[in-house]
Amino acid sequence: MDSEPFPDQPPSVAPGWYPTGPNEQRYWDGFMWTEHRAPLHTNTMSAPPGMSYANSGPDTSMAMLSHLLGVFTGFLGPLVIYLVKKDDDQFTRHHAAEALNFQLTVLIGWIATIILFFVIIGFLLLPVIIIAPFVLGIIATVRANRGEWYKYPINIRFVS
Repeated sequence: MDSEPFPDQPPSVAPGWYPTGPNEQRYWDGFMWTEHRAPLHTNTMSAPPGMSYANSGPDTSMAMLSHLLGVFTGFLGPLVIYLVKKDDDQFTRHHAAEALNFQLTVLIGWIATIILFFVIIGFLLLPVIIIAPFVLGIIATVRANRGEWYKYPINIRFVS
């Protein structure tokens, strides 16, 4: 099962040696894990999708912050992080874009809910549009902190 490709990975995860445990690294060929293993060195790169980072460096912090700010500021926090960090780190760019897209999707959901109040359906959607962004935002924050490439289950892709 370790050698299966990751179906949701971003297309440009570079081949290389990545930490797979506290004392081991494994070679990622750009599409799947190979059977090549070696002792972990201190100069290893960040982990590809689905694997954790060996440490929680600034890239995981900014990615985590983009989701957390989305919970409290809507689309403004993720937008600022996306604009400032989009060219620095692919991991942060991915998470900032995901958070921004999700918060824009939530904004569209709020507008639709307010419009649907006039036909009573909006009252049924109100609990969902209030609770779901908090729950999914916290899940995304935790996943980003772990170094995972997370995608929201419901998201309109405006930016990438």
